Amino acid sequence: MRMKLVGVGGATAMAALRVATGAGNWFSALALGVTLLKCLLIPTYHSTDFEVHRNWLAITHSLPISQWYYEATSEWTLDYPPFFAWFEYALSHVAKYFDQEMLNVHNLNYSSSRTLLFQRFSVIFTDALFVYAVYECCKCIEGKKAGKELTEKPKFILSALLLWNFGLLIVDHIHFQYNGFLSGLMLLSIARLFQKRHMEGAFLFAVLLHFKHIYLYVAPAYGIYLLRSYCFTANKPDGSIRWNSFSFVRLISLGLIVFLVSALSLGPFLALNQLPQVFSRLFPFKRGLCHAYWAPNFWALYSALDKVLSVIGLELKLLDPNKVPKASMTSGLVQQFQHTVLPSVTPLATLICTLIAILPSIFCLWFKPQGPRGFLRCLILCALSSFMFGWHVHEKAILLAVLPMSLLSVGKAGDASIFLILTTTGHYSLFPLLFTAPEKKNLFLIGWKLSTSLAWGLWKSSVNLYSLSPPGS
Repeated sequence: MRMKLVGVGGATAMAALRVATGAGNWFSALALGVTLLKCLLIPTYHSTDFEVHRNWLAITHSLPISQWYYEATSEWTLDYPPFFAWFEYALSHVAKYFDQEMLNVHNLNYSSSRTLLFQRFSVIFTDALFVYAVYECCKCIEGKKAGKELTEKPKFILSALLLWNFGLLIVDHIHFQYNGFLSGLMLLSIARLFQKRHMEGAFLFAVLLHFKHIYLYVAPAYGIYLLRSYCFTANKPDGSIRWNSFSFVRLISLGLIVFLVSALSLGPFLALNQLPQVFSRLFPFKRGLCHAYWAPNFWALYSALDKVLSVIGLELKLLDPNKVPKASMTSGLVQQFQHTVLPSVTPLATLICTLIAILPSIFCLWFKPQGPRGFLRCLILCALSSFMFGWHVHEKAILLAVLPMSLLSVGKAGDASIFLILTTTGHYSLFPLLFTAPEKKNLFLIGWKLSTSLAWGLWKSSVNLYSLSPPGS
């Protein structure tokens, strides 16, 4: 029944799209169509993240701020930065009109029909920020290469790729999280940098960091770009930096933005002398190198190799069976573990590997700046580097690269080809999040068709547009 509803929802969304595009208002049609589909995904299963966020609603609503980062009745303790805690606090004052019981800290695993509706609709409602961010990103796309057909217009392609991103549909509206509005903040900050509204872009990114600290991975791209392109106001004819153009006023302005946003976020906990406790929640290194559902990165290969070597060692009687842990990495649990044959990896080692991986893109951004598009490439490479070498990487983190790559993909055929590979493999890696049989069977096929058809259509359109554009454009 659930998947029949999704099928009906898809048809309804397509009908809305045809009606609105007939009237010329294609962006509203895309946004309306995907919103209808999100509403029809409400009955689908949800993961433990549903209980995580319900518990955070209860913590922030029922307890004083001094207890938010100490409360441990549930295993799903508050481990996001303070702005997200305040976001949950604001949501809780709406949630009480749906079902007061969901705000009881001791009601573990509570899930009434009203709680389900509230939580699902809260994600859909806050996606309005994502829709606005996509609209602003479309303004940054040059229209001179636009084809005659709607499906060949770069702005339409970009809107479809972002608004109908299948990864976000899986993660937010089935699995259950709030990545939509967080991604909206990131895309909006990128759009502001493209529009040369640097202070706004810096402010939005600073706010984003205090909503979810995973965005620290792309902070080097922001820092280097703002320093190079905003604090230095002029370049030499060969493109190298003109050192005497440095503006201390602009640097101080950026510093004040970061300081004021951080003070607003962390100030209350600094006053309570709780910053060490907050940071211990934000960076829980005891969770282990790999997530319960492995992200397809370097450490997954490293751990798989260790597993193969341990099996070979046992077969050859080179290892003591009593000293080899049983399914320590494949049990599906979030936990610390030690590799059996290969050297065990520490958080510091992953940090060093990540920094080494992002250094080439950072150097290019500094020594060979290419404007906002160069910044965007650096951001994507930082996101991919952290995905490949970071500590305890979630499979969902691939969206940190897929979404910004959408902006590059509508410009050149080469970028579109890379995007085709990235989005296909990235979305494929998210399918383990579909737990139950109906979603696995039906949404796998729907998602694969949706993501690959959109990406393939994008590639063909970009090839066509790029071949018609003048050299160097």
